[in-house]
Amino acid sequence: MPKKAKTEPKDKKKITAKAPAAAKKTKPAKLKALKTPKISAAKKPAAKKLPGKKSPDIESLAAGAEIPAPAAAHPAPLPRVGDAGRMEPQSGVSSSPRPSGASGSQGSVPGAAQGAPLAQTSATAPSAAPSPVAAKPSAPVPAPAPAAAKAPEKPGTQKSSPPPAAQPSAAPAAAAKAAPEPKKLKVQSLLTVRELSEKIGVQVNELISKLMKMGVYCTINQRLDDDSAMIIAQEYGYVLEIAPLYAAAELSSAVETVEDAADLKPRAPIVTIMGHVDHGKTSLLDAVRKSRIMEKEAGGITQHIGAYKVSLPKGDIVFLDTPGHEAFTAMRARGSQVTDIIVLVVAANDGVMPQTEEAIDHARAAGVPIIVAVNKIDVAGANPQNTRQQMAQYDLNPEDWGGKTIFVDISAKKRLNIDRLLEAILLEAEMQELKADPDRPGSGVILEAKLDSRRGLVATLLVRNGTVKIGDPFVVGPCYGKVRALISDRRQQLREAGPSTPVEILGINGTALQAGDVFSVTANERQAREIAEKRGLIQREAAFAHQKHVTFLNLRSQISDRKLKELPIILKADAHGSIQAIQDNLGKLGTSEIQIRFLHCGVGNITESDVLLAQASNAIILGFHVDTEPRAKAVAEKSGLEVRLYSVIYELEADMRAAMEGLLEPEIVETTVAALEVRAVFQVAKIGKIAGCVVLDGKVRRGSLVKIMRNAQLVMESKIVGLKRFKEDAKEVERGMECGVQLENFQNCQPNDRIEVISKEKRLRRLEHSK
Repeated sequence: MPKKAKTEPKDKKKITAKAPAAAKKTKPAKLKALKTPKISAAKKPAAKKLPGKKSPDIESLAAGAEIPAPAAAHPAPLPRVGDAGRMEPQSGVSSSPRPSGASGSQGSVPGAAQGAPLAQTSATAPSAAPSPVAAKPSAPVPAPAPAAAKAPEKPGTQKSSPPPAAQPSAAPAAAAKAAPEPKKLKVQSLLTVRELSEKIGVQVNELISKLMKMGVYCTINQRLDDDSAMIIAQEYGYVLEIAPLYAAAELSSAVETVEDAADLKPRAPIVTIMGHVDHGKTSLLDAVRKSRIMEKEAGGITQHIGAYKVSLPKGDIVFLDTPGHEAFTAMRARGSQVTDIIVLVVAANDGVMPQTEEAIDHARAAGVPIIVAVNKIDVAGANPQNTRQQMAQYDLNPEDWGGKTIFVDISAKKRLNIDRLLEAILLEAEMQELKADPDRPGSGVILEAKLDSRRGLVATLLVRNGTVKIGDPFVVGPCYGKVRALISDRRQQLREAGPSTPVEILGINGTALQAGDVFSVTANERQAREIAEKRGLIQREAAFAHQKHVTFLNLRSQISDRKLKELPIILKADAHGSIQAIQDNLGKLGTSEIQIRFLHCGVGNITESDVLLAQASNAIILGFHVDTEPRAKAVAEKSGLEVRLYSVIYELEADMRAAMEGLLEPEIVETTVAALEVRAVFQVAKIGKIAGCVVLDGKVRRGSLVKIMRNAQLVMESKIVGLKRFKEDAKEVERGMECGVQLENFQNCQPNDRIEVISKEKRLRRLEHSK
């Protein structure tokens, strides 16, 4: 019975909350009733604040599909205002579904009205209609009654609406984080512009426009380099996973062999001689071989990499003689990549020079030990100790100073201490334990390639491992072939070449061979051809992808904006290494006003097609260690085209420098030679105004160029067309004399104006001053 007594008052409270309100509860009910009109009034102005949006809403209602966009924008504030008034009933009935439901039915205004009575069941007693509405949730859900009872206890809790309001704001934040995640796209290397547009779903014209803004001028079928493709894809939210055109296995030689340590045998060390120009590198090699190599080089300067094998009682040593001139930096770098030991030649009278530092950098980049040969100790002024001190600054400390670098004082010319140097080389090689397997198929590196008119393409090969035999099929870079001949450094025919053997190889198909290409023997010639074709395709496509198509777009703007001039050149040489060296050397001569443009570079003699191309493009033909074919010579002489041939790069560089300086705009040097001051201005019939002047300095002559200065400001440049001394015409007037001056196209002289007589001289400019 007591329990029933307790439950009955609760039921009565429910009824009395909806029926006539008590005196104590009428005030809060009125307060809430006052708030509800404010809330509803706040809803209505929110809809009325956008009168301009009514017509779009009407049109969207007619269209049907367009209504969600404007409707989602306007009702967004409504739940926020409405939630403030109905927050507690929603938390009691269903806190989480309510905001999502409201956002899902924002366009339904009655739905919002239904939510208001639910939120204010105790405050809507005067209305008869809300009672059945409130009765519906009370039947299936008994929980709302206690929740409604809690509402009057804490009326201030209506302001604690941020938790539900934060849920809609957190959802867009999460969506914003998820949106920028790039999509991964697997593509093949060297895509065309069309293929990339199809992959990322962008119009080709838009893609080309975007590439042009990036400075890449291309056509629809042009291939893009991988870097450009990745950058442009990132602009549209994609990350490219680029796969090569061919798998690595397809591009490597197919002869698979398992190397057994028991099959490895000691091999000769490969030693590279480096150093500054004229420090005695080739003289040292000449002393070692006891031959006259030096006399064979043009101008006494090594032009190509020479590889020589020297047989000694304690073992063999292979020497690579890299050129010392700075133009052959790339050739020297290739030499350091295949070597085991570097002998750095430093002249005792010169010490460390720029190319000495360069050689040290190459050696350290390749991780190769250095032996320092201090040469020319017999020359006056030689100071080996000073050379050691200089080398110590590069962390090359002599062994007798407690360091780890071997220093040997030599004289290549007098062959002093050469044996000590060779012993040091063999000792270093023994410490490295250099070994190779002579029974496996041969592999090596191309040191140099040149085109011979009788033998075709000839390459200098350094065998690193295995054995190369006559008749072996091979692939080297984008070329392939079958070994037809092996020639030693002493011009002897060989049947085979083992590890650490330098040879000249014949039988290469193709002309695109580069120094540094890897040589590998393959299973058969067919396989070699397939690998070479795939490599060649990759090289051609990559070169085309990096090619700048700026013929009419930015070249014309450069000519107009920067007044850029170009010196077109056709270059023919006997080896690819020479072409690269000349290109690098002449490229340094370019300035902001003039550049060298290589129209065509090739290996071999100058042909008729080269001459015809030079005629059409007004280019210069340069030949390095090559000759001009008879037919080409006849065509060149008939057309008056000059073909220049060189054997030493110094002469080629000097001539090109002079040619480029001739294309530079001359420098205008202006000098003030006299000065006059205007004292009075006279009007003369049929002539005009004459300036009465006095010569302040120098000598004034008729026809001189002048500057009219007023208050130290230039008014105009003109010319003296009339000069009188009193009433007589005068050719010149000296300092301190008065004269009358008539100026060309200028009649506005005023007293106290200063007239400066100037002379302009054109002077030829030098390249070093034009940068």
